Amino acid sequence: MHAWLDDAFSNKLSNKRIDAMSEAKSTSDQALQQARFEEQYRDLASLAGGLAHEIKNPLSTIRMNVQLLAEDLADPQTQEQRRALRKIDVVQRECDRLSEILDDFLRFARITELNLAPVDVNGIVEDIIEFSRPRIEAAGILLREDLPPNLPKVRLDADLFRQAMLNLLLNAESVMKSGGELIVQTRKSGSDVAIDVIDTGPGMTAELKEKIFKPFFSTRPGGTGLGLPTTKRIVEAHGGQITVDSEPGKGTAFHIAIPYAKEEATEGS
Repeated sequence: MHAWLDDAFSNKLSNKRIDAMSEAKSTSDQALQQARFEEQYRDLASLAGGLAHEIKNPLSTIRMNVQLLAEDLADPQTQEQRRALRKIDVVQRECDRLSEILDDFLRFARITELNLAPVDVNGIVEDIIEFSRPRIEAAGILLREDLPPNLPKVRLDADLFRQAMLNLLLNAESVMKSGGELIVQTRKSGSDVAIDVIDTGPGMTAELKEKIFKPFFSTRPGGTGLGLPTTKRIVEAHGGQITVDSEPGKGTAFHIAIPYAKEEATEGS
């Protein structure tokens, strides 16, 4: 009887070891796969960033010369000159739009190496809210925040994370064309610090939700389609996640979750 129990116990320990080894191997494989993905992304981002710079340099020359032409025709005297000035105005607007796309793309491509430091998330959120408040309230939107104190600090690249938050607030402002309410709140959620950006805009269909984080997809006229993809990339580069809840006619809520270290939780408590 004792021998049978010993064998059963031994088998159980052996199975646990096998399970632990399998789990460790799976974790190692995932880490290796992630490292390869990050390396490939850095190479692609470097190539894309270089290409964008090569486009941006001649574009700047074109913009400067078009501006000089516009100045030469600032007081058109003939129908032909007025027609030429209208064409120049179109070229200027398209140059400005292309420059904006390139700037957004360069920000998107540069999210590779982070300058991390323990950061008070509420401080970043407050900065972006105050920066955005005049524009958002001018659009007839009530901006409210709920930022409970003593949240754990999170290791962030503060400048990049400000950009991520700004993109979310500007996105909310752009969809509430007739005004509404925008709520920004922070909270502790398990081992994460969570940020919610909730608007009372028109909401989204399931099909639209599948597309919003794809680069260059935009429902806004003149939009570059890189704001939300950049935010997603920034959040994921910090080891976090961003999700969205939305239904037509019921507004939209973006949820960011960023993990914090145990020592940061001790400091924030």
